[in-house]
Amino acid sequence: MQNLEVISVNLWNILISLANLVILFWAVKKFLFKPVRKILAERESEINRDYEQAEQAKLSARADEKAWHEQMEDAKAQADSILQDATEHARRRESSILAKAQDEAESIMQNARVEAELERKKAADDIRREIVEVSGLLTEKLLNREMNTEDHRSMIDSFISEIDGGGADE
Repeated sequence: MQNLEVISVNLWNILISLANLVILFWAVKKFLFKPVRKILAERESEINRDYEQAEQAKLSARADEKAWHEQMEDAKAQADSILQDATEHARRRESSILAKAQDEAESIMQNARVEAELERKKAADDIRREIVEVSGLLTEKLLNREMNTEDHRSMIDSFISEIDGGGADE
């Protein structure tokens, strides 16, 4: 029976051990689990906040990227518009310069024609005068006399009319 005393169950030892276990459980729960859970909850909320901020930053970056692309498209459209305007302006300027040059060339050609016509008339008048003078001298020598003004004038008029009539046939 001695062996059984060693294995005996002491109710007071069990109750004290159970009380120690409950007190230990309560102490661990109050002083360890609650603060640890609180710290874990704080970290979880901080991590969730970081995730939300990252998501907001991602959405903001996408919005900024979209806005940037739109601005780039607008800038390209503006550049194309400026290029088209500049090209159109250059074409108008080119046609204006060409028209002005054409007008100046026509004016120069018209002036040259007028001057040539005047020179031709002047040369024809000079030739007529010389012919009249030569014919007057020849006539005077032929007639061996001096002509009066009336005779001279009638001869010149007939000669000029012959020249004008001959020039019209050409």
